[in-house]
Amino acid sequence: MTSRAVVAAALLATAVAGCSSATTEPKKPTPVNPTAAGLAAGFGTMDRLVEAARREGALNLVGVPRDWVNFGAVIDRFAGEYGIRVNVAEPGASSQREIDFARKAPPQQAPDVFDLSVEVAAANTQRFAPYKVTTWQDIPDQVKDPTGLWYAGYGGYMSIGYDPRKVPAPKGFADLLKPGYSVALPGDPLSTASAFNGVMAASLRSGRPEARRGLEFFTKLRGSGRYSAPSKANTLVDWDYVNAAKAAETASDDKPSWKVVVPSDAVLASYYVQAVSKKAPHPAAARLWQEFLFSDEAQNLFLKGFARPARMEALEMKGTLDTQAASHLPRASGTPVFLTIAQADEAKSFLKANWAASMK
Repeated sequence: MTSRAVVAAALLATAVAGCSSATTEPKKPTPVNPTAAGLAAGFGTMDRLVEAARREGALNLVGVPRDWVNFGAVIDRFAGEYGIRVNVAEPGASSQREIDFARKAPPQQAPDVFDLSVEVAAANTQRFAPYKVTTWQDIPDQVKDPTGLWYAGYGGYMSIGYDPRKVPAPKGFADLLKPGYSVALPGDPLSTASAFNGVMAASLRSGRPEARRGLEFFTKLRGSGRYSAPSKANTLVDWDYVNAAKAAETASDDKPSWKVVVPSDAVLASYYVQAVSKKAPHPAAARLWQEFLFSDEAQNLFLKGFARPARMEALEMKGTLDTQAASHLPRASGTPVFLTIAQADEAKSFLKANWAASMK
């Protein structure tokens, strides 16, 4: 065969091979696994997760009030963006009540995702399915389970809200023992997480919590007649996002009726964590909800509700933080204290044994 013939044959073979590869059927995408522990493993892309969630059509939540850290706006934005109906059962349910509700709810009415205190989440990990959102690395290690069973979405610091028309600005908890203050907790510390943390904030000395000191503080208030119901109090010990929201309602008045202080010597921090239910009736929607909660958009929506988003430092570094919303947060100085699960459990046991008798 001449050299010219050899070249022609080679060109023909190449052309045939090219035609053959061009007609090969495209590779089919990996089947969706709506119970996977991550976006890539379960869905491949965000678009496929959205598609799977839309097919399910609904998301079930429990214990999420619309007026709590701007959750109403978060829910509305999620529903509007993805066309998924959001059902909220028992909006005012406590963390433990969320777990109790899940035990008894019919399968299709069971919650897809929980919003819980760290202690309740840690005690109920057998109910959760691991799922690490794409922004996982931005969440501080101290507020997430390393396997992805639960992780913090938002939180804040324990604070003192007060009526400046009736009492001077307190610098710390010790000032609340002075005449004139009528002090309340937002519930029973034996069953309400915010009230329990209020007691523990009052107990801090040099960054160390001790439930006995917190009980002694509120016992003194009780003995002096200055421990009151929230409706009658001029001072409320509660999370800063609760007191800040109340203060914002009157901020434009000539004489605002509420202000908030985070005591520099008692900066008790806590976060609420999110967890996907192992028995979620809408597993893809549950994972899409998680991805949305930890997106820049939703984290900034929490910030507008005066909560401190878990990814706040990362947002600031990226330049995506809503700086105007951040400027409205109560100022906090000092080193934040996070109760360990062991410390919280020990304190709850002590208060369970002693609170009721001491506060009669």
